[in-house]
Amino acid sequence: MLALFRKEISSFLSSLTGYLVIIVFLLVNGLFLWVFPTEFNILDFGYANLDGLFIIAPFVFLFLVPAVTMRSFAEERKSGTIEMLLTKPLTEMQIIWAKYLAAVTLVLFSLLPTLVYFITVYRLGLPPGNLDSGGIWGAYIGLFFLGASFAAIGLFSSSITDNQILSFVLAVLLSGFIYAGFEFIYSLSLFGPVDLFIKQLGIASHYSSISRGVVDTRDVVYFSSLIALFLGLTKLVLASRKW
Repeated sequence: MLALFRKEISSFLSSLTGYLVIIVFLLVNGLFLWVFPTEFNILDFGYANLDGLFIIAPFVFLFLVPAVTMRSFAEERKSGTIEMLLTKPLTEMQIIWAKYLAAVTLVLFSLLPTLVYFITVYRLGLPPGNLDSGGIWGAYIGLFFLGASFAAIGLFSSSITDNQILSFVLAVLLSGFIYAGFEFIYSLSLFGPVDLFIKQLGIASHYSSISRGVVDTRDVVYFSSLIALFLGLTKLVLASRKW
């Protein structure tokens, strides 16, 4: 499993894919936070906080994470190497975990450079350090969980097709619906007392909760369950090849 994990990481970093993901993530967020005259611009806003980053980043991840995972199994299926991979002395779950952890590692690599934004805002505060550090660290944890969830959804999407573009589109649609779709249904107030339950099914509700700086067990359980669900579905798809 460790060898496959290293292989996946090497394939990301030996091609443009891994670097492009990190560069695009930093570039898009950096432009909105420091350059474009929008409500997210830290210098124009006049307050020492990183709220803009945690509002923009989920939508950037919505496209970048599926771009990372779209080749995970789709390329293996198209080239025919999936059969050879499944005959190696690895369980299906070990193969899935190796590919999943490689994608999550790239998500983490994308987040780490944004600590420069945190340090900059920390210094710009008046007095320096006058910002809600607890809330920011909570938001970082929430953003990591969100990226990890998108990676699990992307891996599942890649496992059901040999077309990388189709895998990407499916992952974006699934991730987008689970992130904001339930929130939209909740806003329609169609189901009365069930509305709040529907809202809790979406990522946005739990991401918003963690972003306040309070890491609630319910939110951690939600993200862990969501990741486990899609990794389990991926295993089911791989196992179906034997039926």
